[in-house]
Amino acid sequence: MDNGHDMELIRIWIVEDDKDWLRGLSAYLGGQQGFSLVFTASTPDEVEQVLEEDPAPPDVVLMDIMLQGQPEGIRLAEAVALSTGARVIMLTSMEEKELILRSFQAGAIDYQIKSDFETLPDAIRSAAKRQSPISAAAAEQMREEFRRLKKLEREFEAKKMSDRITPAELQLLELIDEGYTQTQIADKLVVSVRTVKNHINNVLKKLQFSGSKEAAREAKAMGLFKRNSDEDDS
Repeated sequence: MDNGHDMELIRIWIVEDDKDWLRGLSAYLGGQQGFSLVFTASTPDEVEQVLEEDPAPPDVVLMDIMLQGQPEGIRLAEAVALSTGARVIMLTSMEEKELILRSFQAGAIDYQIKSDFETLPDAIRSAAKRQSPISAAAAEQMREEFRRLKKLEREFEAKKMSDRITPAELQLLELIDEGYTQTQIADKLVVSVRTVKNHINNVLKKLQFSGSKEAAREAKAMGLFKRNSDEDDS
């Protein structure tokens, strides 16, 4: 006897649409001490049905992200976490980076590559103890996803900015960034200082900046100077 340890089995659900993986994971985890595999499913319908029946809640749910070719596991992770209070660990056979963030937003607490199944018992135990620190792999994937989203956001903002201003106005901002005064810009472009002032006012109004230096700094930060015409696919 192990001081009542056997009475406190960790109740596990596995949701996995690949029958071979489902069999393999069930056999592997079923052979681990302290685990009780109480439910397995391979379709979203089976999971929804059992949730309607108000079952004894599991402690940990292993949820495949991709079910029947769709990222249905994300929706189900949220439903299971809300209905049962279980800790959900997402499973995937490849590193679907863009889905990881959505899984965590839906209430998942960890992320495991199926082929690393030897690490699952430890992940399950720490999840059941409510200790589950996000795994290093999952943390790195999330950082990558944040970086990707940030890059997309910057590209979107840069496109929005470049769509609003003309090439002449962009040239003006570049000269401001290089430290030219309004008079020097007027001389360089062979226009009146009044024209330069009007251009600057138009730019500030369009981009809603309070000063020309701030607008120039932002345009530079977004990579619009010099290379704005050949940055189509970065």
